[in-house]
Amino acid sequence: MSLESIGFVLPHSVYWGVLTLVPATLLAVAWKQGIVPAVPYEPDAGPIEKTLDWISDRTGLFVALWSVMAVCAYTYEVTARYLFNMPTIWVHESSFLLFGMQYMMAGAYGLLHGSHVRVDVIYTKLSLRRQAAVSVFTSVFFFIFILAMMGTAYGFFFDSLAMDERSVETWQVQYWPVKMLMLVGACLIMLAGISRLIKDIRIYEKQLRSEVSA
Repeated sequence: MSLESIGFVLPHSVYWGVLTLVPATLLAVAWKQGIVPAVPYEPDAGPIEKTLDWISDRTGLFVALWSVMAVCAYTYEVTARYLFNMPTIWVHESSFLLFGMQYMMAGAYGLLHGSHVRVDVIYTKLSLRRQAAVSVFTSVFFFIFILAMMGTAYGFFFDSLAMDERSVETWQVQYWPVKMLMLVGACLIMLAGISRLIKDIRIYEKQLRSEVSA
């Protein structure tokens, strides 16, 4: 079956270029118009914490805008398939890869904004100081998990890059950028976790001083 029989095929360079340039352009326009949401800094946050929170928040906004491209791609697919009888070979694959990368890259944003699911039946019954103490203690397991994720993603990325791994579908898109973003996403979660640890230590110390002075 020739490519002409199934319509336009998105070039790989255009796909990766759009994922990079479109969100950056939309964020630049939104910033110029003054409609970019403010980063939720803690009132007494230090410069390191503010920097880490800025990175987590802005990368989350960046990848959130990928959903706009997915909507456009599926609109094209539906139009081409049902109006012109020319289904694509790339829309579905491009979109599920996009959402997979988005899932990895948005982890830091979710941690910053408290969007992750947590079992807090006992946690919510504790005082703020004890909550902070529990969070500091359990952060050990968090960092062990993230370090393991970073190590695994590192191996995935460089193995994929070395063999120029591509999808088995007809589109044959490169997989190494996807696995690179697995590593980047893990690093972003690590940075967000460091910021969270700084917050918990500060809360613990603040509450402890308050209890001692009382």
